Amino acid sequence: MAEKNQQNGGQQQDINQLLKVRRDKLKDLQDAGKDPFVITKYDQTHHSTDVKAEYTSHEEKLLAGRPEPNVEGLDDAQKKEVLNNDYNERRAIMDASPIPVSIAGRMMFKRVMGKASFCNIQDLKGNIQVYVARDAIGEESYADFKKSDIGDIFGIKGFAFRTKTGEISIHAEEMTMLTKSLQILPEKFHGLTDTDMRYRQRYVDLIMNQESKEVFIKRSQIIKEIRNFLDGRNFMEVETPMLVSNAGGAAARPFETHYNALDEDVKLRISLELYLKRLIVGGLERVYEIGRVFRNEGVDTRHNPEFTLMELYQAYTDYEGMMELTESMFRYLAEKVCGTTKISYNGIEIDLGKPFARLTMNEAIKKYAGIDFDEVADDAAAKKLADEHHIEYEDRHTKGDIVNLFFEEYCEKELIQPTFIMDHPIEISPLTKKKPSDPTKVERFELFINTWEMCNAYSELNDPIDQRERFAAQDAAFEAGDEEANHTDEDFLNALEIGMPPTGGIGYGIDRLVMLLTDSQAIRDVLLFPTMKSLDK
Repeated sequence: MAEKNQQNGGQQQDINQLLKVRRDKLKDLQDAGKDPFVITKYDQTHHSTDVKAEYTSHEEKLLAGRPEPNVEGLDDAQKKEVLNNDYNERRAIMDASPIPVSIAGRMMFKRVMGKASFCNIQDLKGNIQVYVARDAIGEESYADFKKSDIGDIFGIKGFAFRTKTGEISIHAEEMTMLTKSLQILPEKFHGLTDTDMRYRQRYVDLIMNQESKEVFIKRSQIIKEIRNFLDGRNFMEVETPMLVSNAGGAAARPFETHYNALDEDVKLRISLELYLKRLIVGGLERVYEIGRVFRNEGVDTRHNPEFTLMELYQAYTDYEGMMELTESMFRYLAEKVCGTTKISYNGIEIDLGKPFARLTMNEAIKKYAGIDFDEVADDAAAKKLADEHHIEYEDRHTKGDIVNLFFEEYCEKELIQPTFIMDHPIEISPLTKKKPSDPTKVERFELFINTWEMCNAYSELNDPIDQRERFAAQDAAFEAGDEEANHTDEDFLNALEIGMPPTGGIGYGIDRLVMLLTDSQAIRDVLLFPTMKSLDK
């Protein structure tokens, strides 16, 4: 143990010395009047991939019709001479019509070779090799470049060319250090592999792991395409309060805080539902919101206390309309973001191109557990079945609650391909319209893909008398110990009494959708800054 502590102490001493060297280099630059931190901007004309694409196109035009060198029958020395001559001729043609570029990014690799060196610059879109020659940038700049460190940020002006090995690169004519990195990046070939540190220091993760950066670029694209899809259906994006007096619309415990100016206790919202429905009452017929919601619950691979939810509401439609919209949107997103409706998650192909399967909750239980709850008479019979199948429940639970517990135990794990689960028990759906043909059930569905619940939708309850009764039942459930029960919301009831048209509504977990479309294994992989326990705890 003592030997290990001594080793760790030595490593820390070495790191401290390296950090000191970087600060000393910064001071030397500042003393020489070259402080990089006084630079306020740098004009980029290209990113790395833009340079490569433009050069390739330019090259194809200038060298069109030029034959490949014939080296058949030549010995190695002769082949080398022919290939060198061909390269020099091609290079001369391209250099006569150069592509000037100005890029900026972080230096991730450097190889110094006397009067000429190479480095690799990484920017938003990728990376590109830079050829740095003393005679091209000047002795003073070249000396500064040789003293630079991995992680420093440079602006580089020059022109594009192709090396003898075929790599499109930039021939630097001017180099400007824009930021001096005072910390040490993880070792290049292994990147930032410690999962906990990747989440805590996402900024380093984005530098070292291209795959991580691509996930978040794709996340942004997904949200952009959701907006495009809904815009095409004449939906209006809105914003509603995050701090609320009554956190309703979902079964979850809220975070609580205090509003000093009003001397009132308030909560962070757990859903977007009740305010969006108020807007439907107000005559905004198609509305949606993409926003953060907060639930005081545990953290696991699919749950984070702070997450992104999208809810939308459409007047004059029902849950059937929401099913059509959902299926169309998921297919649209797969095509736009992934380029195909057949996606892969954890090695399993999921087909979003086929019509989504549809099962009622009772049909699913009958299929996967062999029990027909349509034949179960009452709460006592349901609890007896739960006892026989070792399903844990609480005394307050009714038949509808037991049905849901059976579904969670036997069915969710079977739902890999897209499947709409419909017609839930009324007891677990306090904001949903009853089915006219069976008042013990409601017009509700959840979409399951890869065993996950991807969204939750209703034919929205717009009967204020029925809604008040269900709020009362929720209040009673809370008093009986259900901390996730809703509470009566008098202003919302007043809105329903003003009159809400028949409406379809739905909520989507955006983070889980991003996980699916990026083949990410944990919700923390798609949250830039996930909730983490403090290192001080």
